[in-house]
Amino acid sequence: MPKLKMGVIGTGHLGQHHARVYTELKNAELIGIADASPERAAEIAGRHNVPGYTDYRELIPHCDAVNIAVPTQLHFEVAKAALEAGKHVLIEKPITSTIEQAEELLHLAHQQGVLIQVGHIERFNAAVIAMEGVIGTPLFIESHRLAPFVARGTDVAVVLDLMIHDLDIILSFVKSEPKAVHAAGASILSDSEDIANARIEFENGCIANVTTSRVSRETVRKIRFFQRDAYISLDYHKKSVEVIKLSPMVKQLIGKSKQGYTELAQKAISGGMNINFDMLIERKHLPVKETEPLKLELQSFVDCIQAGRTPVVSGEDGLRALKMAYLILERMQGHSFSA
Repeated sequence: MPKLKMGVIGTGHLGQHHARVYTELKNAELIGIADASPERAAEIAGRHNVPGYTDYRELIPHCDAVNIAVPTQLHFEVAKAALEAGKHVLIEKPITSTIEQAEELLHLAHQQGVLIQVGHIERFNAAVIAMEGVIGTPLFIESHRLAPFVARGTDVAVVLDLMIHDLDIILSFVKSEPKAVHAAGASILSDSEDIANARIEFENGCIANVTTSRVSRETVRKIRFFQRDAYISLDYHKKSVEVIKLSPMVKQLIGKSKQGYTELAQKAISGGMNINFDMLIERKHLPVKETEPLKLELQSFVDCIQAGRTPVVSGEDGLRALKMAYLILERMQGHSFSA
């Protein structure tokens, strides 16, 4: 099968790495890049010995698929041009600035028979992949995503900039529609919310409490799932997953027989046996492979195009996360404060 001809549009902080990864994939070929800055376009094009353009419309005809890593407000314009030309697209998150724009892109992709993948990269975090086999039906989810302030991310509210990562992960595991959403936020250093908290109640009874900040002194990227058989704690940053379950001893302690309490329970009650917390639980760290999430993401995109498969993070997934983000922003009205 011939290599897929890839073009990268936008070679800033993220796009430069997208360009690099495509040169490392066996079934893809980076055939050009585009950036509005002539100096940046020349630099990245020269780095990979490919043509560089300042007008992305000149690059599109040469590609089988394009990778869009421009500022969020330009996602729709660039993606629409690529889709109208019959090209597959990978769009960095969030898929677009508005729900209406995302819906139009999905409709256009369907008409053209091409794929949209959205860059929710945490789906390709090795820890998330390792965790997939142990998540059943979550009852409660708690996530914290805290980051130091970086000016380049403030073109959108923190819900669209950072929280949307966790919203996508939560929605991928909770197969239910939201029933109620409560949210609050605060603007500290930018014109939009820099800190946000949302409580999402799903129709199946699951509750998610999601906290995000981009004015933190430390970087924290953690999510915890509570379900009847286990508590799963994931650290995106450290790429670690710990699963905690009740030990068999718990059933012996709380169980009863026809004669009353079990022998073990009677010992504990009478003081004949010291019970500590570690005896009641079983801890297990899941094996996590050391991988580059971006490489897995872009490899998956290329593979899905060549195999005609639906992407792991489809355009529909991107739209669903965007709808949830905007629902949170809507609920935040009247509960958002400025420093």
